[in-house]
Amino acid sequence: MNTDKIKEGVKKTYTEVVTKNTNSCCGPSCCSPAQEISFLDESYKNVEGYQAVADYGLGCGLPTEIAGIKKGDTVLDLGSGAGNDVFIARSQTGETGKVIGVDFTEAMLSKANENKQKLGYQNVEFVQGDIEELPIESESIDVVISNCVMNLVPDKAKAYKEVFRVLKPGGHFSISDVVLNGSLPKAILNAAEMYAACVSGALEKNAYLQVIKDTGFEYVSVLKQHDIVLPDEVLLQFINKEEIEAYRKNTSAIVSITINGQKPKA
Repeated sequence: MNTDKIKEGVKKTYTEVVTKNTNSCCGPSCCSPAQEISFLDESYKNVEGYQAVADYGLGCGLPTEIAGIKKGDTVLDLGSGAGNDVFIARSQTGETGKVIGVDFTEAMLSKANENKQKLGYQNVEFVQGDIEELPIESESIDVVISNCVMNLVPDKAKAYKEVFRVLKPGGHFSISDVVLNGSLPKAILNAAEMYAACVSGALEKNAYLQVIKDTGFEYVSVLKQHDIVLPDEVLLQFINKEEIEAYRKNTSAIVSITINGQKPKA
């Protein structure tokens, strides 16, 4: 599948999340409307700044929890959706900071701006853009966050180069994402539906971390990790029972990780 088709597929799926009021593309609606799958093993409910209206269950971690956001920081959220992590980050930057959300799905941006207007926030901005070509000024961001989005980007090396570019010297990122420990059956990797569900676009964990290190980031570390188990009912949409049995015996696993890394100060 070429890059343009991947991006259009992802955009179409996430548009349907908003327009059809489904829940998650890293979970229920994109894999199976009847099958609840959560990629998140933590709850947002008691997180300061959380706004339920902006939460479509699209995340696989809580990057803001360990992002080290300070009062007055300028924060960038990649794949900001309806604004869930943006609004949480805003509560951490305070009135003197600013949070920018970038998303390339028009429906998500519309919903995010609708939520922003209802909440009356002045230091929040939502911008349309591609993570591989961010419409953000170089060295203007203190902290970059992202939640279960980078795995959907076809060229991850290019995306992380953009993260590096927009960060100020000494700035850092906190990103939750889906990676693989091992390999997935080819049938899953080739399924566009599973790509939009944050699985088949995922890289092997060590390869993913190497992309980040090759970009120039230092102090790269995985601060949180948990396995994600796809039910047989979901896998049967893409592979047969024999393939599932072989997959279960394999040591490979789908894993959610939250990674921090820093751009060198000079």
